[in-house]
Amino acid sequence: MTTSSSTDFEPNVAEFIEEAFERCGLELRTGYDLKTAKRSINIMLAEWANRGLNQWTIEQTTQALTEGTSEYSLNSNVIDILDMVVRRTVNSTQTDISIDRLSRSQYINIPNKNTKARPSQFFFDKLNAPVIKIWPSPENSTDVLVFNKIVRMDDADKATNTMDMPFRFYPCFAAGLAYYLSLKKAPQFTQQLKAIYEEEFRRASDQDEDRASFRIRPFIAGS
Repeated sequence: MTTSSSTDFEPNVAEFIEEAFERCGLELRTGYDLKTAKRSINIMLAEWANRGLNQWTIEQTTQALTEGTSEYSLNSNVIDILDMVVRRTVNSTQTDISIDRLSRSQYINIPNKNTKARPSQFFFDKLNAPVIKIWPSPENSTDVLVFNKIVRMDDADKATNTMDMPFRFYPCFAAGLAYYLSLKKAPQFTQQLKAIYEEEFRRASDQDEDRASFRIRPFIAGS
């Protein structure tokens, strides 16, 4: 028995749409069917961003600091920031120092936002064009912010495009699209398809989580 020795299965947008229509007991027939399905895909991707962390959408990036400048604009595709450090290089020795995240309320209650020192805290302002606000204000123009950001997935624009996701999310994607299409075209299958979608998403997200070890050591104070 001979296997294919191939691992390049990668459905394009049109193939995912055909699969979703078939799960709804329908056929993809018209240009409008394709248009409404692509719209459902892009709405579903927004829902995925709201569900939480998708590992393949994490990117590490840097932001050069400018002395006295405490606010830095980011690309509109940035959804959130996971963690951040200040990278300082002295005599060719590079040191990364973690900085803490502030809430909106904590940031606005800082009494003197013009204080200059090594930044130790940041607030991520989730605007349409998001902004990082750091405190204290940078004391030099040589430090660099290094942070892990969650970015928006690529839209489904053309039927011939492939989707911006790892293959292990294909079943979840097909199930989700079938559920979204059923809301518009096959409501008699909606509850069944929703249950399948939720199960597929749970299975995929469980596989996608970080596998790093996590230990908790209890502290028992003596009397």
